[in-house]
Amino acid sequence: MTSREIHLTVNGEARTATVEPRLLLVHCIRENLGLTGTHVGCETSHCGACTIHVDDTPVKSCTMFAVQADGKSITTVEGLAGPGGLSPVQEGFWEEHGLQCGFCTPGMMMTATALMREVATPSEAEIREAISGNLCRCTGYVNIVKAIQYAHAKVHAPAPALAHQGGE
Repeated sequence: MTSREIHLTVNGEARTATVEPRLLLVHCIRENLGLTGTHVGCETSHCGACTIHVDDTPVKSCTMFAVQADGKSITTVEGLAGPGGLSPVQEGFWEEHGLQCGFCTPGMMMTATALMREVATPSEAEIREAISGNLCRCTGYVNIVKAIQYAHAKVHAPAPALAHQGGE
């Protein structure tokens, strides 16, 4: 099989990879680009452990060939944190103990991040619906839902009032 060079923007950085046309995007991310936060679970799109964002849309990367991502912008779980530290979703999973073994956590975080962009104040039912394509074999999803609610509350909390400075 003839290999092909693809060009991606991954977590804000221009990247190039040489791949066979049959290589799944999840394997390109992990093996060619060395970003192992995206997990390989079922390879049939059922578990959601491999969820990433392609042009800001959540995608199960085991359902896409790497060559299909040529020219696209990819965000993996490694790209969620910013210069100030953890993203609100990552912080929520930390603070609300939204993980057990952690295998599903990257995919859950990517799905939750997309939900935060789409719905300002999701109900518990909307959160559960959003993560329904992400399987967790360790929890009852209670703390995962709490983690996502924490992140939404943090992002949408009113800004603190500034104290009056100076003269009259």
